[in-house]
Amino acid sequence: MATCIGLSGSALVIGLLSTICGVAMAQAPTVMPQAPTTNVQTSTTKRADTVVEFVHALSGGYQVQPNLTYSIANNVELKLDLYLPHNIVGPVPLVVFFHGGGWVEGRKEAAVLSLLPYLEMGFAVANVAYRLGRVSPAPAAVEDTRCALRWLSRRAKDYKLDMSKVILTGGSAGGHLALITGMLPAGNPFDRACATDDSTRWVNGDEPILRVAAIINYFGIVDIEDLLTGPNAKHYAIEWLGATPNREILARNLSPIQHVRAGLPAVFSIHGDNDKLVPYAHSVRLHEALKKAGVVNEMITVPGGGHGGFVASEVQRIAVAMRAFLSKQGITPLTQNPR
Repeated sequence: MATCIGLSGSALVIGLLSTICGVAMAQAPTVMPQAPTTNVQTSTTKRADTVVEFVHALSGGYQVQPNLTYSIANNVELKLDLYLPHNIVGPVPLVVFFHGGGWVEGRKEAAVLSLLPYLEMGFAVANVAYRLGRVSPAPAAVEDTRCALRWLSRRAKDYKLDMSKVILTGGSAGGHLALITGMLPAGNPFDRACATDDSTRWVNGDEPILRVAAIINYFGIVDIEDLLTGPNAKHYAIEWLGATPNREILARNLSPIQHVRAGLPAVFSIHGDNDKLVPYAHSVRLHEALKKAGVVNEMITVPGGGHGGFVASEVQRIAVAMRAFLSKQGITPLTQNPR
């Protein structure tokens, strides 16, 4: 199931996103006898005009380079879509988005609407596809997302990307991939299949260091082993690991909670406390572990919230907090909100 998880600092853009996601911005006003409607009509018209302005500005403000091949694995071309702002003067911050689907379902094309808020902020965006479990079980997806980040780093000058301001994001399994991609240390075994620059490839065996400024984690899986057995077992996780030998060891190595240490990128997590697909406790545990390690992080709890699909008031609350969090990390929008 596709989930609209994007956020924006503009209330009007939030309204657009909420409408697209099927979420009403507010309850219908109570109809009172002889109540004037002029103000309501004027407000609605102004809001619609502003949304139209945003849509037109967005359509003319970006170039899209679809289905760029960043790697080949198991005879599968792995692709990403790159959204680049027109008239780039200097390097721009980059958002790298990973779709969800329990590592066994999902397509990057189904997540396009979740990119809108980051485009509204003027960032470059990479929407990344990766191998699903039915093509290649774990750890293939993690290998792919690390290779995608390395590919983007190698081509940063060509696309005018600011690799000192990289944000990784995604929801559910995509949240896990954002976390683990940004938290794995240099030289980890999941980087070995990734191509390097020719200046390194033919000269030595060094693995380049991949730097990330921030991770926006929407209800991502933090402890994969927890989902294999016991009360929190989920079959999507069991499918992804499949018949892999020593699957518990692999699950631990792929779990973000096992890689918490000082010096990690800043992490912003969002989770509903009534999530039935990914335990809310995962985000709580991550938040506490990061805090103990001295890593800058913040967690937003959505009371009564499930696996995404939050009400508009919560979407707006998260948007303001997320934008402020990025600003503290020195990552600020490059465009003005629509007026």
